[in-house]
Amino acid sequence: MTANSTQLNPLLQEWNTPFKIAPFGLITPGYYRPAIEYAIEAARKEIDEITASADEPDFANTIEALERAGELLNRITPVLFNLNSADTTPELQAVIQEISPLLTNFSNDITLNPELFRKVKAVHDRIELMDLTPEQLILLDRKYKGFVRGGAALADAEKEKFRAITVEMSTLSLKFEENVLAETNDFELHLTSEDDLSGLPEGVREAASAAAREKGKEGWLFTLHSPSYIPFMQYSDRRDLREKMLRAYGQRGCRGNEHDNRDLVVRLADLRLQLALLLGYHDYATYALEERMASTPGKVTSFLNDLLVASRPAGMRDLSDIESFAKENGHAGRVERWDWAYFSEKLRMQRYNIDDEALRPYMTLEKVREAVLGLATTLYGITFRENSDIPLYNDEVKAYEVHDGLKGIIAILMLDFHPRKGKSGGAWMTGFREQSTEKGSRILPVVSLVMNFTRSTPSRPSLLSHSEMNTFLHEFGHALHGMLSDCTYESLAGTNVKRDFVELPSQIMENWAWEREWLDTWAAHYKTGEKIPEEILIKLKESLTYNEGYSCMRQLGFALLDMAWHTLHEPFSGDITGFERRVMSPAEILPPVDGTCMSVSFGHLFAGGYAAGYYGYKWAEVLDADAFSLFRERGILDRETAASFRHNILERGGSREPDELFRSFRGREPSIDALIERSGFKRS
Repeated sequence: MTANSTQLNPLLQEWNTPFKIAPFGLITPGYYRPAIEYAIEAARKEIDEITASADEPDFANTIEALERAGELLNRITPVLFNLNSADTTPELQAVIQEISPLLTNFSNDITLNPELFRKVKAVHDRIELMDLTPEQLILLDRKYKGFVRGGAALADAEKEKFRAITVEMSTLSLKFEENVLAETNDFELHLTSEDDLSGLPEGVREAASAAAREKGKEGWLFTLHSPSYIPFMQYSDRRDLREKMLRAYGQRGCRGNEHDNRDLVVRLADLRLQLALLLGYHDYATYALEERMASTPGKVTSFLNDLLVASRPAGMRDLSDIESFAKENGHAGRVERWDWAYFSEKLRMQRYNIDDEALRPYMTLEKVREAVLGLATTLYGITFRENSDIPLYNDEVKAYEVHDGLKGIIAILMLDFHPRKGKSGGAWMTGFREQSTEKGSRILPVVSLVMNFTRSTPSRPSLLSHSEMNTFLHEFGHALHGMLSDCTYESLAGTNVKRDFVELPSQIMENWAWEREWLDTWAAHYKTGEKIPEEILIKLKESLTYNEGYSCMRQLGFALLDMAWHTLHEPFSGDITGFERRVMSPAEILPPVDGTCMSVSFGHLFAGGYAAGYYGYKWAEVLDADAFSLFRERGILDRETAASFRHNILERGGSREPDELFRSFRGREPSIDALIERSGFKRS
C-alpha cells in the first residue's frame, strides 16, 4: 500500500468522530483488505520488537507488550465482522472471505512464533516468583495457554498442519453463516386469500401486508425471519401452511442447492477433531472444555443427564396435556412439530387467559426500550442519553451515551432493532471496541445490540411479544457485562470470560420479565394508557413453568447434538440426519420431520463460538436462578444486591476465575435447587 492510499483510507485515518467511533458513512468494502493488510504488517513490527529485545523477558516487556500489539488491527476488524452480521452485502461477504484467511494466518504467525513462545514461557515459568496482581496472573495464564493451545509446542511439520486446519475452519464457518442467511432469505409464503389468514391476529396480518407491499406484491407475505415465522406458527389455523413453513425452516441448508451446508458440517467437525488430535486431546470437546467451568466432556454429560432426568417427567406431562387438548379440539392423529406452537399457545390461553398477542399492546418497542434502560438505572445507577452525532452503520440504528454519575460517560450503546435483508436472524450483543485502561484512563467500550423485532405498521407501532421483550432483556444483560466492565486489559474485559459463564449476566436479566413489581412500573396499553390488569400479571407469573419440561428437553437435545459432534473420535461418515436423530432421541418427545435437519442451520455450533459449549445455556441457568434467588430474598430492585452483582460479576469480566466471582457474590458454590424449583420440576 502506498503512502498516498494509506492517507485516503478512512479505516487507517485518525477517527475524528464522537468517541472515535468508525466513520461508517465513509467506508466502502474496497477499503477493508488494504487497511487490514497494512494493520497486519504494523502488528508484525510490534511483535518483532518484542522478540528482538535483548532484555530479560518479564511481564511488562513481553505479556503486556503482547496484549497491546495489534491495536490498529483490533480497531478495524470489529467493524468488518459486525457489519457482515448486521448489515451485509454480497460485496462485503466477498471481502470477508478474502480477509478471513489472512487474519487466521496472522494469528497463527503469533502463536507459532518459536522465539515469542520462548519468551512467554520464560515469564510463565517464573510466575511464582513475580509480584503480580490477580488480573495480571490471569492474563499471564491466558497468554501462555493461548500459545500452547494454539500449537506453539508442536513440531514444525505439525505447525503447518495446524495452520492449514485453522485457516480452512475460519473460511468454512463464514460460508456456513452466509448459506443460512441466503436460505432464510430465499423462502417466501405469499398469500392472496383472506381464507389463508384464518387465526392470525390483526397485527400479524398488517406486518405481512406491509412486507408484501415492500416487495411490490398484493396480499400478504410471510418469511422465515423470526418476527414473521414465530407468530405464524403460533396462530395460523391452516395446518397445511404451518407444515409448509416448518418444513421450509427445517430444510434450510439441506436442499441440495449451492447453499447446502451438509458437506460443511462434516468437514468442520472433522477439522475440529484433527486440531484436537494434533494438540494431544482425545476429541474437540476435551480441548474446548479445558478452558470452561465444566472442564471435561464427562462433567458436561453428567450435568445434561441430571437435567434430563429432572425434566423428562414434566416434558412427558406437557406432551400429554397438548395431545389431550388437541384431541378435545377436533385434532385427529398425532401431534406433529408444526402443531406444537399452535396448540401450545391455545392451551396457554385457556389455562391462563393470556397469550403473547394479548400482551403486545402493552409493550410498544419504545416503552420496552425505556423500561429496560430504566431497569439498569434503578439497579446500577447508570443513565442513557441519545446522541445523534455518533456515526452509525444504518439509519435504523440509535446510539446512546452511558453515564455513571460522577464517573461521567463510561460506554456507548448502539441499538439495532429490526430485520433487514442483510442482517442475520436472531439477536446478539457485540462490541466495536472493548473496555480497557490505558495510562490510568478508561477506554470506553462501544457495545451494540442487534435484534430482529416486529416492525411498526401504518396503523400500529412496533409491539413486542413477551418473548421478544425477554430477548431484549437477555441481550441487554450481555451489554451490561460489556458496558460496566472495569478491567485493565482488553482481552479480559466484559464478555471475555469462559464460555459457560458468559450467559449468567444475560440470563439473570430475564427473571425481571416475569416480575409484577417491575412490569407494573411501565407496561401500559399503547392506545388507552391502561396498565396490564392485575389478573393478567398474576396469570403471567403462574405461566412461568408452562411447558418448561418440553422447553428444557428441547434445549438439552441441542446440547446433546453439540456434544455428539464434538466427542467424535474418528472422522464422521454416514448420514447426518440419522446421526442427529439418534443422539437427540433421549430428549425428543415429538416425531421427526422427514427432510429436515438441525445441524445444517445450527449457527451457534458451526458459525458461532458455541462448539462444545451449547450446554452453557443450561449451565448458566443454574447460575442465574441461584443468583436471582438472592435478589428475591432481598428485593428484586435492591440496590445493595445489584451493587454486589455489579462489583463481583459485571465489572470483573475475565479478570478472575468464574467460580471465584460467583462465590464472591453468592457467598457459596452454585446450587441446582433454585433452577429445579423455578422450572417446576420435582426431584425423583
